[in-house]
Amino acid sequence: MLIGLPPLLGPELLFTLRAMGHGDEIALVDGNYPAQEHARRLVRADGHDAVSVLDAILQVMPIDDFVPEAIFRATVKGDPALVDPVHQDMIAVCARRAPGHAVVPLIGDKFYERVRAAHTIVATSEPRLYGNVILRKGVIYPRGTSKA
Repeated sequence: MLIGLPPLLGPELLFTLRAMGHGDEIALVDGNYPAQEHARRLVRADGHDAVSVLDAILQVMPIDDFVPEAIFRATVKGDPALVDPVHQDMIAVCARRAPGHAVVPLIGDKFYERVRAAHTIVATSEPRLYGNVILRKGVIYPRGTSKA
C-alpha cells in the first residue's frame, strides 16, 4: 500500500501509467472485449469493473489538454446518441476527475482501431456491454506555469 494512491492501482498498472508519455493512450475494456488479441501491451485488472479502474487512473494521470478530444467511449450498436448506464457512470467519473473534457463516442471500427493502437489495454471484469473507454495522457505543468 502507498499513501495517496488508490489501492486498485497495482504495480504493473502504476508502472504502465508512469511509462506512458504525453499523447499516449490507454484503453480500459470490459470483460467481453478481445483484449489479449488487440493489445500491444496488456494489463489485467481482473475482479475490478471499468468505472472503478477509470476513477483510480484519473486520480493520478492527467488528461491531454493539447487536443480538442482526449477521452473516448464505445458506442451501443454503432449509435453515438445511445448512452448506456455504464457510459453514464463513466461520464460522471470523468466530469469529477477530468472536468472540461467531454467523453466522445467512437463508432465500431474507429473505436477498435484506436484501442489496437493504444499504448496499453487494461482488461477489466466490467460485466456491462460496451463498457470501454480510452484516455489520452496529458502533461503535468511545472509549478508556476500553465498551458500557454
